[in-house]
Amino acid sequence: MLKFDEEKQIASVQGALALRPRIEEIVDGICKTGFSNICWLGIGGTYASCLQAEVHMRERSKLNFFVSNAAEYLTAGDLRIGEGTIVVVSSVTGSTSEMVDGVKAAKAAGAKILGFIDIDTTELAKLMDWEIAYPANEQLKFFMVADRFLFNHGEFPEYDEYYAQLDAHLARDLVEVEKAADAFGLEFAKKHHDDAIHYFVGAGNQYGSTYSYAMCYWEEQHWIRTKSIHSAEFFHGMLEIVDRDTAVTVFVGEDKQRPLSQRVVDFLPRICANFTVIDSKDYDLPGIDERFRGNLSHLVTHAVTQRIDAHIEQINCHPVEIRRYYRRLNY
Repeated sequence: MLKFDEEKQIASVQGALALRPRIEEIVDGICKTGFSNICWLGIGGTYASCLQAEVHMRERSKLNFFVSNAAEYLTAGDLRIGEGTIVVVSSVTGSTSEMVDGVKAAKAAGAKILGFIDIDTTELAKLMDWEIAYPANEQLKFFMVADRFLFNHGEFPEYDEYYAQLDAHLARDLVEVEKAADAFGLEFAKKHHDDAIHYFVGAGNQYGSTYSYAMCYWEEQHWIRTKSIHSAEFFHGMLEIVDRDTAVTVFVGEDKQRPLSQRVVDFLPRICANFTVIDSKDYDLPGIDERFRGNLSHLVTHAVTQRIDAHIEQINCHPVEIRRYYRRLNY
């Protein structure tokens, strides 16, 4: 399989799960001293991960939390961010200007910052009140933070059972999803590697990954034009531009918003002959209870799209590390 190192990927997920005691220590301390609200602050791909964490909490919690886009925050401010706010951030490089400046602004307003900064020597890492350095697995790290807040608020009584299952099975299950999806990924890549435009649709914890997949992967890395849309909004505009040949992919998860995407899937055959459904329910997760699958469906579909990306990269002879403009021009 292309770009697939089974043992490395298992170690990566297991390593992220092993961060949980440190996350619990931090969140438990925050809950003990008290806080007023939680802000998930991001830009680009990290903003997409923030959307996923926020919808995960929104389906379960009465805590006060929200998402803020770092560039918007720097431009217009956000009066919700201040004393008592816990800002949660993530950054691979620790050098994204909007994140550095956004964290500085939040700290100046009195907020405390919990950050997953992969390089702990960067300026951004040094701005953290609590910093954890570990590469990749951004959504998993964010969800562990969210889940601990939920647990401490009495809204996730299955917490210990859930994470025991993840510790025992998740890493292996995700690599098995990739293996199962590889042939599909190749056929999808052959069909769509040079699309003029491709529409991606999703809802729930799938929407943040839908947004990220369109923008960060197909546009930024593959240079293929896309649009992402929430399944709830599909019937308020987008359906009018879909015809027989329009390339549409619908991501279907297993959380509470699944019916929104299923409605799109049920409608598309009436007007389109070029749509694809990527449904997390089609892939096994041995050892993980059915009732917990909705929390993980975005990780399952990400494992599927990794196979698509590996094959598109090879077919198009375009290494995904290459950028035309990003971090190459001043803007």
